[in-house]
Amino acid sequence: MIKVLVCDDSAFMRKAISSMLGKDPEIEVVATARDGEEGLEFVRRYDPDVVTMDIEMPRMDGLTALRHIMMEAPRPVLMVSSLTTEGAEATLKALELGAVDFIPKQLSKVSLDIIKIEADLINKVKTVAKRKLRHIPARTAARPAAAGHAAPVVRPSGTLVRDVVAVGVSTGGPPAVQKILSALPADFPAGIVIAQHMPPAFTGPFAKRLDGVCKINVKEAETGDKLTPGWAFVAPGGKHLVLEQKVSRIELVITPDPKEALYKPSANVLVASTANAVGRRALGVILTGMGSDGMEGVKVLKEKGGRALAQSDATCVVYGMPKAIVDAGLADEIVDIDDMAGAILGNLYK
Repeated sequence: MIKVLVCDDSAFMRKAISSMLGKDPEIEVVATARDGEEGLEFVRRYDPDVVTMDIEMPRMDGLTALRHIMMEAPRPVLMVSSLTTEGAEATLKALELGAVDFIPKQLSKVSLDIIKIEADLINKVKTVAKRKLRHIPARTAARPAAAGHAAPVVRPSGTLVRDVVAVGVSTGGPPAVQKILSALPADFPAGIVIAQHMPPAFTGPFAKRLDGVCKINVKEAETGDKLTPGWAFVAPGGKHLVLEQKVSRIELVITPDPKEALYKPSANVLVASTANAVGRRALGVILTGMGSDGMEGVKVLKEKGGRALAQSDATCVVYGMPKAIVDAGLADEIVDIDDMAGAILGNLYK
C-alpha cells in the first residue's frame, strides 16, 4: 500500500486529490494538511511514501516545507502547481530543490478533464513511489540546488562529425537538463533542441531559467529560429518542434501537428525530424521520464546513422523513456547524469 500525504490550504483541493487517489486500491491517503507547518508535522507522524504539496499556503509555504522534507526525511514530493508564469517559476524552483514532478492545480468540473487528471495523478504517485529509495540518494539533501549543476567539461580533440543534439525528457527532467547544459562550454560546437514534457506556461520560464545559469544561450524555440552552435532551444509546451534543412542552414518550425501525439512537445517528433534533417550529424539523448516517448524517433535516428545516449537507471527519477531505447537495443551508451555533458561532447567528435 502506498501512503500519501496531501498538503494544500484549499479544502476543495484536499478533498479532490484525496478522492481521486482513493479510487486506486493500492493507494491510501493517510492524512491531509492545511499548510506546510502541519504538513511537516504529518510527514514526521505518518511517514508517507509520497507527498502532494501546494506552493502558496499560509504559515509555511510549499517551498519552505519542501526544503525541510529534503533535509530531514527525503521522499518523493509532487507539487500542486498553477499553470501560470508565476506558478511555473515556483515549480521549477521546487524541482531544483528536490520535488520529483508536479500536477496541475486547475481541476475543471468537466468530467472528462477530471478523469484525465485523475489517471495522470494516480500514475505519477504509483511511479514515483516505486522510485523512492532509488532517486533520493542521488540528490544532496543539505544542498539540494547543487543537484542542478555539474562540473564544466572540456572539448575533446578530433574531428567534429555531429553538430546537432536532440534531447527528449519528461518526469524529473528540469534538474537533469540544467545539470547537463550548465556544464557545457560557451563555445559548444553543436546546436541543441529539447522536448521537455511541460505545459505551455512552463517552457518559457524554464528556458529563461536555464539561460541564466548556462554559458551557452538558451531560449524557447520559435518558428524561424536558426539552429546555431552554442544555442539550445526548448520546444514550447502544447506544440511540436521540428527541424527543417534549408540550403545553408537548419531552421526550427513550431507546429501543432501531429495533433494526435500523446505528448506536446513530443520527443518522437523532435528526434525523428532531427534525423531526417541532418542524418548522421545528429546525436539523440533520452533522459528521465515516464513512458516511451523518444523510442520511435531514435529508431529513425539510428537508421540515418546517428548515435543515441540513454540516461542510466540509477540516476533517473523515472527510468521509462531511457529504458525503452535500451530495451530496444537502440542506445549506443548508457550514461549517469553527472557524466552526460561529457558524453555528449565526446560523441560529437571522431
